Amino acid sequence: MCCNGPKMETKNWLPLIELLRGAGLEFEEGLTNPEIARLESRFNFYFPPDLRAFLRTALPFWNSPRWRSGSDLDIQEWFDSPLKGVLFDVERNDFWLPDWGQRPERLSEALEIASLKVREAPKLIPILAGRFIPDRPRESGNPVFSVHQTDIIYYGFDLEDYFRHEFNLPDRKEWPAEVRSIEFWDPDRFQELRWG
Repeated sequence: MCCNGPKMETKNWLPLIELLRGAGLEFEEGLTNPEIARLESRFNFYFPPDLRAFLRTALPFWNSPRWRSGSDLDIQEWFDSPLKGVLFDVERNDFWLPDWGQRPERLSEALEIASLKVREAPKLIPILAGRFIPDRPRESGNPVFSVHQTDIIYYGFDLEDYFRHEFNLPDRKEWPAEVRSIEFWDPDRFQELRWG
């Protein structure tokens, strides 16, 4: 998978990792290239270059996927949680995005359509609890989302901003005028439907 994967990230993540250690987070030795390739192959996704470089530098040991020591079932459950959340809201809260077309009367058909739409979207890679980063585009700088069912908001305009926000670290940059738009997962369209 490496040959078709994203370009390498050149950012030095060590200063941020040291700040995270100072905030009480624990780390172990970073993932190796073979470990990354196995994970990407097994779970059918690509780490964006910035997350890949971060995890190669040091592997967090927190309430997140245990990329090295977790079972495949546990990791798959992390990946499945955004889909399960959307389906829950389709079933229990009448959630339906307008671009999905007319909602079928039969719940089973509605769930099938919603499931297909989520599976076609960029895969959300779990970072911590309900925080996810999309695997597409395969570039550094993708935003990080907080995802709870269809309550989806930005939690960082990129990976570094997310860590500074989540752990209240110093030197957080000003929010940019525009955040990279991500196919399907644009928080504005979810929020407009939920609260509009």
